Amino acid sequence: MTDAPDAWMWTARGAGALAGSGISLAYMLPGSRREAALRFAVGVVSGLVFGGTAGLKIATELGVKETIGPLETMLMGSAAASLLAWWGLGLLIRAIRHKSRDMR
Repeated sequence: MTDAPDAWMWTARGAGALAGSGISLAYMLPGSRREAALRFAVGVVSGLVFGGTAGLKIATELGVKETIGPLETMLMGSAAASLLAWWGLGLLIRAIRHKSRDMR
């Protein structure tokens, strides 16, 4: 994945992270602005940090590692990591809120 210049890799990583966080809005709307900001931030950071590893894993599992380029791999991985982190955090927040309501 080192064939592309660093600037393009960071652009793909950032675009994937932003896209994953944005797409997540369609799946689970946040309950408040604070929750939206928190989930968006976690999604972007997760996409930036885990994008390369997630992209390689997905490409390998799908059998397209040799077919797609490093920028597509990074974009795919960043979007997937961002999407899953945001979705998971949303579920966790809602579960904690639900449990705290039951304890009252």
